[in-house]
Amino acid sequence: MRLAPSGRTLIVQPLPGIGDMVWHLPHIHAIAATTVEGRVDILTKPRSQADRLLCADPCVKQVVWLEREPGRHAGALGLLRLAARLRRESYQRVWFLHGSARYALAARLAGVPERIGYGIGLQSLLLTAPVRLPTGLRHAHPILRADALLNLLEIPRTEPEPRLTVDAAAGQAVAKRFAAWPAPWIALGVGSSEPWKQWGATRFAELALALHRQRAGSIFIVGGPAERALADSIFSRINEGGGAAADAVALPLEQTAALLARCRAYIGNDTGVLNMAAALQVPAIGLFGGSAPLTHSRFICPVTPPPGALGMAAITLPHVLETLMRLSAR
Repeated sequence: MRLAPSGRTLIVQPLPGIGDMVWHLPHIHAIAATTVEGRVDILTKPRSQADRLLCADPCVKQVVWLEREPGRHAGALGLLRLAARLRRESYQRVWFLHGSARYALAARLAGVPERIGYGIGLQSLLLTAPVRLPTGLRHAHPILRADALLNLLEIPRTEPEPRLTVDAAAGQAVAKRFAAWPAPWIALGVGSSEPWKQWGATRFAELALALHRQRAGSIFIVGGPAERALADSIFSRINEGGGAAADAVALPLEQTAALLARCRAYIGNDTGVLNMAAALQVPAIGLFGGSAPLTHSRFICPVTPPPGALGMAAITLPHVLETLMRLSAR
């Protein structure tokens, strides 16, 4: 089935993480190419920080917040509020990169004439496009499901993997703020969404000191506001060891992207920032001791525990340094 070019188009991508949004960049860009304007709106949750993540993306016109659990879009009244918001925007086509029927129902109540999605469960009754994902893909990784939907509709993806655009103003702000730190830059991503994905303050400090001794470059500690206490502990250990690192914790997300784009390498836990680094074509060493390695990007180099070992503590400093040396040799 081939789609005709559409007018105003919305993509519903309600998975909340930054990494979830990065995973869907090739699909967002491919769908935008099916519109007359070449741009789409995105409906997503505030935790994704999509307004900052995609602020420089030429394919994204507007980010609309989905406020659930609790929020103005929770419950039956919230569904009606969401439908009213969509009605005001006068969308011609809505894509659902998710299997929930709730968002498809909101679009139908809003009178959106074209509704395209995975067709999972009750959602299939609310779609206008006849395509449906095979049963075997209903619980597949989000990237595989979105890939399959575009394939069924014969929509080509111009990007084999995610590509993130850097905001020019953010790039200038980063260059000015960290002008005293000579290139090359290496970013250490210390954040983690769950405790079992965390490598720990001691190991990150040891890594920073080892890189300092090797004169590998300027070291940047990267994380969100929630990592402030962890980062302060890392800085204290680095200072005690005679090293130095730049504080890049709690930067606006568009500035984090601009910083990563200037880096020689990124080393960090399995987080959205790891996905951002890879989408900026920065060699990204991912520490996967508490989650399955990501394979969607050739710029992600997974480091896992040795055979027979489990957990983040099993990933050793020599192993990480060896991986960085191997990447640098390329």
